[in-house]
Amino acid sequence: MENFTELRNFDLIIAGGGAAGIMAAGIAAQAGFSVLVCEKMEKPQRKVRITGKGRCNLTNMRRPEEFLQKVRSSSDFFAPALARFGNRETVSFFERIGVPLTIERGERVFPASGRAWDIADAHVRWSREQGAQIVCHTRVTEVHTAGGRVSGVTLSTARNDSERVTASCVLLATGGASYPATGSTGDGYLLAHRLGHAIVEIRPSLTPLETSLPFAESLKGLRLKNISARLAIDDRYVQQEFGELEFTPFVSGPVTLRMSRQAVDALIDGQRVAVDLDLKPALNPTQLRERIARETETLGPQALLSSLLRKLLPAQLIRPFAASLQIPERLPLNAVKAPELDKIVGQLKLFRLPISDYRPFEEAIVTAGGVSTAEVDPQTMQSRLVKGLYFAGELLDIDADTGGYNLQIAYSTGHLAGQMLGNK
Repeated sequence: MENFTELRNFDLIIAGGGAAGIMAAGIAAQAGFSVLVCEKMEKPQRKVRITGKGRCNLTNMRRPEEFLQKVRSSSDFFAPALARFGNRETVSFFERIGVPLTIERGERVFPASGRAWDIADAHVRWSREQGAQIVCHTRVTEVHTAGGRVSGVTLSTARNDSERVTASCVLLATGGASYPATGSTGDGYLLAHRLGHAIVEIRPSLTPLETSLPFAESLKGLRLKNISARLAIDDRYVQQEFGELEFTPFVSGPVTLRMSRQAVDALIDGQRVAVDLDLKPALNPTQLRERIARETETLGPQALLSSLLRKLLPAQLIRPFAASLQIPERLPLNAVKAPELDKIVGQLKLFRLPISDYRPFEEAIVTAGGVSTAEVDPQTMQSRLVKGLYFAGELLDIDADTGGYNLQIAYSTGHLAGQMLGNK
């Protein structure tokens, strides 16, 4: 770790050594800027090292117009940064600095090694090779201004003392409030607010949801693949997804995470929220009736309803499913009449998970909300309120679906900020 105590003046000080901060640091240092990155944790890129379950889904190769459709807020603001440094540039960059990549299902990009650490270590090493100084256990506690522009910062260092350092520019790239154990504890929001910036209410995004479904605790560990799910808010469908859903015991998995942003907002507003599952998307009601008739004939009329359900559903789902049907599991199949059959078919095509709450920031992948993008220039990432103040990454009010989009937001905005700073 470099020692900066003898150097009290920098062209650029960056608060946060995550994906956005490290990218901006290297790009600005390439242009000859003296750059100091202040990372509060014991090593930079803590969040990158655990993202994608430790595999690091660093971007997604969808075309720009499709990519922007996955950005849930401020997509117009983000478009210039994506145009300058998009997914193809990101792939080229990491392969150039020595990390082979692979493209997997859904156009998701991962390091070929399957190790997120390879991305983080190569990125940090590259940034230092460009001349950026990166110090850990060091936090920006205040940004100073004079005459409407940045003049320096106060740092809290490993020695727990305050040090004043001058700088002509400051980049806030402290991340959001998700996964606070990685250092994303919302420090940047306070710094931005003190400088006059509006903060759009922050809330968890890409986070598991809680359900009040009877016997939901018995579903822990169950994964439902190739299911169709619709998000209902006050009984109106607002989003549909297809893929995998998982109970952890909370409702999670890619399908749920993609729907969680709207679900969280609706829950905060006091609206009724539910996730409706089509457990048999490949079969229409007529085909389902034919399937049930075949299974019933094979089992025999004295078999119980629970035996039929075992032919149609994972074992863990039978009890909650039967409870929602309000039909006894031990009902003989010869007692299942047309009304009961209609209910079984109907619930296979629409199995409702009532959503009662959402999981906190500690379990959320990203943060929705943040520094208002209306007060930041999308062409430069510079504050419209304070000259020399820049923003990048999750601190901004930009968030997207799961699938590599959020890390690309960090890389794109960090690259643009570093590039614009280097051109000053």
